Amino acid sequence: MSVLLMLTRHPVLRRVLEAVLTLLGVSVLTFTLLRVLPGDQITASYGIEAGALSPEQLADLRAYYGLDQPLVTQYVHWLAGVVSGNLGVSATSRQSVLDMTVAALPNTLELAVLSIAIGLLLGVPGGLFAASRPGATRDSGSQVASLLALSLPTFLVATVVSTWLANTFGWNPNGEEFATLAQDPARNLQQMLLPALVLGVSIASPVFQTARASILAIRDEDYVRTARAKGVPSRRLQYRHVLRNALIPIVTIGGLQFGFLLGGTLVIEQIFSIPGIGRQVLLGLNQKEYAVVQSTVLVIAVLFVAVNLATDLLYRVVDPRVRAE
Repeated sequence: MSVLLMLTRHPVLRRVLEAVLTLLGVSVLTFTLLRVLPGDQITASYGIEAGALSPEQLADLRAYYGLDQPLVTQYVHWLAGVVSGNLGVSATSRQSVLDMTVAALPNTLELAVLSIAIGLLLGVPGGLFAASRPGATRDSGSQVASLLALSLPTFLVATVVSTWLANTFGWNPNGEEFATLAQDPARNLQQMLLPALVLGVSIASPVFQTARASILAIRDEDYVRTARAKGVPSRRLQYRHVLRNALIPIVTIGGLQFGFLLGGTLVIEQIFSIPGIGRQVLLGLNQKEYAVVQSTVLVIAVLFVAVNLATDLLYRVVDPRVRAE
């Protein structure tokens, strides 16, 4: 009881405990929802031929895959395997899910890093530009552009832009076999450029809105007005006093968007044929692959929780007031 009390009182340890409980909840929810869907691993392995199996053969296969056991027992066995590093085996390709994830994860991470970099490079300067003259044409125009970027579905933008580039200029690097960064850096960056740009523009919108609101709020603080009255140069005032203190909510939204990208690039990966973990989940769903879907979703959840935990810790570094709580 004293250990639990210590965990709940210490802010960092409490966040770690919350992260562990969140992952347990995700594992239970994913495991349960997959069992609600029609089909199982037998269907994934045998397809339409599963209908020709005799009752004895079906019973043997259910026992082989562990489907004859109670759901609680199946869940405990799967979770124990995950904790020990055994994410299961794909019934279709006979590959280890761990090996599949290790191969796919770097591609998703690369796409997420490029996308968040583009989003921040567009959103933060845009917010600073709009907030420099609130209510002016630059402010109104920037907000309209931001809302337009946010309202357009990424899959629609990706499809239209990629089709237009292919038909007009004959440029379609994603039509070739995917190359990892280690295999062919030049081709890899060409294949990653357009999907990262599409995702980056959509991310730039919430970053822009957060940066603009934060900068406008900071500009009204007493210490900023005092610095302005003392004759601090405008550029120094903007970057050292305003933007530096406005970074806290920007860091938060950036961390949340990066965590979202680790699992939210599924459609983009499918459109541009990028073999990432999002596409791995989609293919697993189509093929009724329990092991692939539930283990990959849990890996995505772990990454999302880890990014949010790191963001929370970075928040404490940026804002000394939080460390005192």
